[in-house]
Amino acid sequence: MTIPPLSSPSIRRLDLILFWLRWPVLVALALLALLAEDAVLGGVSVHREALWLGVIAGVAGNLLIGVLLFVVQSIPRLVSTLGVFLDGILAALFLSAYRGISIPLIVLGTLAVFAAVFRRGWPGLFLALVMLSLLSAFAVVQAGDVTGARLINWALSLGLLAVLGVLGAALRPGGWFASAGGTISQDERLLEAQRLRTTRERARAIFEMANTLSSSLEHRRVLQEAQSIGMLNLRNELGSDVRLISAVLLFQGDDNKLRVVTARGLTRADGAVAVPGRRGVLGLALQQGEPVFAGDAVRDPELRYFVAFQDAKSVLAIPLKAGFDVYGVMIFGCDQTNAFTDENIELMTAIGTQSTLSLQNAVLYQNLRLEKEKIVDVEEDARKKLARDLHDGPTQSVAAIAMRVNYIRRLIERQPQQALEELWKVEELARRTTKEIRHMLFTLRPLVLETQGLTAALAQLVDKMRETYNLNVGLKAQPEVEKLLDINAQGILFYIVEEAVNNARKHAQAEQIVIRFYRREANVVVEIEDNGVGFDVSAVDANYDQRGSLGMINMRERTELIEGTLRIQSAKGRGTKITILIPVQTPGEQGEDSEGESAPPLTLQGQRTGVQRAAAPPNGPSDRPRVVQPPARPPRPTQSARPTPEPTDNKEE
Repeated sequence: MTIPPLSSPSIRRLDLILFWLRWPVLVALALLALLAEDAVLGGVSVHREALWLGVIAGVAGNLLIGVLLFVVQSIPRLVSTLGVFLDGILAALFLSAYRGISIPLIVLGTLAVFAAVFRRGWPGLFLALVMLSLLSAFAVVQAGDVTGARLINWALSLGLLAVLGVLGAALRPGGWFASAGGTISQDERLLEAQRLRTTRERARAIFEMANTLSSSLEHRRVLQEAQSIGMLNLRNELGSDVRLISAVLLFQGDDNKLRVVTARGLTRADGAVAVPGRRGVLGLALQQGEPVFAGDAVRDPELRYFVAFQDAKSVLAIPLKAGFDVYGVMIFGCDQTNAFTDENIELMTAIGTQSTLSLQNAVLYQNLRLEKEKIVDVEEDARKKLARDLHDGPTQSVAAIAMRVNYIRRLIERQPQQALEELWKVEELARRTTKEIRHMLFTLRPLVLETQGLTAALAQLVDKMRETYNLNVGLKAQPEVEKLLDINAQGILFYIVEEAVNNARKHAQAEQIVIRFYRREANVVVEIEDNGVGFDVSAVDANYDQRGSLGMINMRERTELIEGTLRIQSAKGRGTKITILIPVQTPGEQGEDSEGESAPPLTLQGQRTGVQRAAAPPNGPSDRPRVVQPPARPPRPTQSARPTPEPTDNKEE
């Protein structure tokens, strides 16, 4: 069995221990030889030249090792080799000084053997024993008086050193005694290190993905980045020679079907395919809200409509969900069987979740930008309306007053009596102009709306229409109904009603206008009805892009701001009726709904997942991805002649 060498930090610690241990060993051997000469050597005198030579060699050699350890610190291999040779030479010198007595050989030989074994394993033990055998044999011969007892003592000492070396090799990490548990422990450490490395790589990938996805507020780019990160992760694990395809499908359109938003490797014809997402791997992923594996895509009831997935032997579908709302699916295909494993799921699920959140942020940003543009358009239209009203009303009246004053100036010289009558007319025109200006100021900012509410503001609007334009306008308001709306909704409703009444006055030639304000079930209803000439609603809507006025569009957009519905009923000669429905909730109903689930963003079409995790039984769906076994393989469609996916709503697999 091969014993691997120790690491550099372990070797340095061993060299330090041996360095400090040599000093007391040298002192002990020298003192033992000098002070207990008779007891140790049995009356034989110590070889003092060899003793002092050993002490001097030990001090010099150990000091050299100390310099290499503490000053140079760059050649640990030389320090280790020098230490083994130093211990062997010292063992031979002290053995000669002790006249062949094996005490120095055992003590210093033990240092050399253990150092060699722990540094180099079995080869080190073999070389150390050979070196000690040669040096000690030379020392025994030099000591003289070689007897059989001394040779046996010398051989037993070498045998003891060999046993100690074998024991050290067995106790060493990776040795015999560690083989039962040490090999497994080593394997476990390697696996644990690999798991930690994989975890760090995934954490770094998730961080980079989150940073990349959050840096973009354009939804298509967000999805493309998520696809690229997913493809890169799969290629790193599956290899660069595999064929991977992917697509992101979101619920789009009036039919709320899954349509391709971004893709990698799909054909141009695949971009026009729309599937309902109710069956096969797509249906299961959307219903369960979990990643799903599948086999041949050509056998899938919905994926088979995509030409690029015909050769896919493995499919991985990841739902794009936030909470219990699922907005689409990110799907990957590979031309190898069983290409996707559980190891791919964690990162791919994180990619799906992060991309969904980034997609929501992008859509919210887009909606905010559109709302900003709408506000700018509304303000611009309000300025145009103010300019138009000033031009049609007070400006014309002031011009008429100037002309009449000029006319009166001439009449004073010729017909003073008639000039007096004209002055009365000018005064009446000026008073009417003042009323029109005050009415315009009221419609620009009705203070009564802020202080008393919508009903009082509508009542004041009715009074001013009668006073200013002598128009018969009636108001039928249900008491307390305005409390169901917040102040912003009341303000928007007021401007819609004012726009509708002005349109009836200017264009419908109406003699009577009725405003109704009441609650019907879960809606607040506002109706503006007149008996004017009426118009063709469809014809006006069709030609609105050619008109300079945007009154109806403004009313519709303002109704959408309060999540309401605008209905216009009119026909030529039958008057016009405009109905506004605003959904409202009582405080009790709001509390009940607040405990429910939040709706998806406005421009993301979502579906609720079929199974909620909180309601899953104990033996129900686990965190492991589901595996779909597709049905029998149907005939393979071609790109030129492909069936249109029209699965029925009442059939599900």
